[in-house]
Amino acid sequence: MLMPHPAVLRALLAEYEAAAAEEPVDATGRPGPRTRDLAYTLCVSTGTRDVRRAVETARRHLADAPATPPAPVAAAAPAGAAD
Repeated sequence: MLMPHPAVLRALLAEYEAAAAEEPVDATGRPGPRTRDLAYTLCVSTGTRDVRRAVETARRHLADAPATPPAPVAAAAPAGAAD
């Protein structure tokens, strides 16, 4: 399964956790729209269907990720470029 880059996943997880803590619930007791949107995105990004499992999966993936970002990859010359 494809996983998002650790930096993207880390930002998504932080944004979800902040929204879940700060956004008020609606009249039915459900999370607000921003929290629901972020929960959906987190689930899609981790290949899960439950936000609690998505958070666990994201944290586990981030724990296994390297602490430093990989070196940038040099861009290839465009096709047909003169040598």
